[in-house]
Amino acid sequence: MKITKLNVYQVDLPLKEGRYNWSNGNFVEVFDSTVLEIQTDEGLSGYAECCPLGSAYLPSFALGVRAGLAELAPHLIGQDPLNIGQINRTMDAALRGHPYAKAPVDIACWDLLGKATGLPLYVLLGGAAQDDVVLYRAISQEDPDTMARKIEGYAAEGYTKFQLKVGGDANDDIERIHATRAVLKPTDLLVADANTGWTRHEAARVVGAIAGLDVYVEQPCLTYEECVSIRRRTPLPFVLDEVIDTPNTLVRGIAEDAMDVVNLKISKVGGLSQARLMRDLCVAHGIPMTIEDTWGGDITTATIAHLARSTPAEFTFSATDFNSYGTVAIASGAPERVDGRMTAADRPGLGITPIFDTLGDPVASYS
Repeated sequence: MKITKLNVYQVDLPLKEGRYNWSNGNFVEVFDSTVLEIQTDEGLSGYAECCPLGSAYLPSFALGVRAGLAELAPHLIGQDPLNIGQINRTMDAALRGHPYAKAPVDIACWDLLGKATGLPLYVLLGGAAQDDVVLYRAISQEDPDTMARKIEGYAAEGYTKFQLKVGGDANDDIERIHATRAVLKPTDLLVADANTGWTRHEAARVVGAIAGLDVYVEQPCLTYEECVSIRRRTPLPFVLDEVIDTPNTLVRGIAEDAMDVVNLKISKVGGLSQARLMRDLCVAHGIPMTIEDTWGGDITTATIAHLARSTPAEFTFSATDFNSYGTVAIASGAPERVDGRMTAADRPGLGITPIFDTLGDPVASYS
């Protein structure tokens, strides 16, 4: 099998809530998502989606996805998409860094491998380890009472895990955490996710003020070293996200007991190949994961579901149904939330079919 053409689509994903706010005043109202189609000489096509969380979250941005694909495309035409290791070596030789731009190529090749073998991706990623996956709901940063009301509403939809967006003013964040924990059941899980937004002294104040609560602390500060400093000051369970972006940083974190849970974002690390490697390292060392991505729609949600379904439940801290946050469907056959859980399709590959009437014409094609 040979790659004959790459089609790149751009699609806007507005939010049902209208706006998503996180640390340091950052927000997004409409997500800019990129969908990649890889066509082959055997008539099969593979699909993937990459949607950065704006341009001020990670070193990634929407236009960078499409610019990266333009740089990579000439090196991919004529390659065997089923030789995914060689595809990744080719991309790394052609473009240093920019893993998020390489991620859709890697994922689309996995989709093709599933279609060529007639197997769902979760089978190829290790086999079914659970029937369905528990989801978390992200609660956009607002005033404490509003966030508490939203948690109550989403709890009624079946969610039992909540990721609270903090990382703003420390005094306000302390109120947010107390107000939201108060409306949850004792069995519900609450994660206070600062998304790198606190300085070290602010983080120290917050973890001290919430020490008596049942809450996880996620990525309090910008750097790994600052986060580890806060980790040493609190008995609360600790999650690292933004600073765990390669197998090397993961190995360091494991060796230094830097976290209890890892947030594994598929496009952040370069696609399913790297995410599977990091997933397996976590399982081998007893580290549970939130399996997700930066953002996305139906295709991203399907990708998350397959990796999560092939991960043992005891190591799947949670996953994300991003397609339930938006107002636009871009693929049929995507996972749907049922009582706070979702599963991956038993169809070959990702098990989705893009809705081209929504995607429109490609914004770029390479052959």
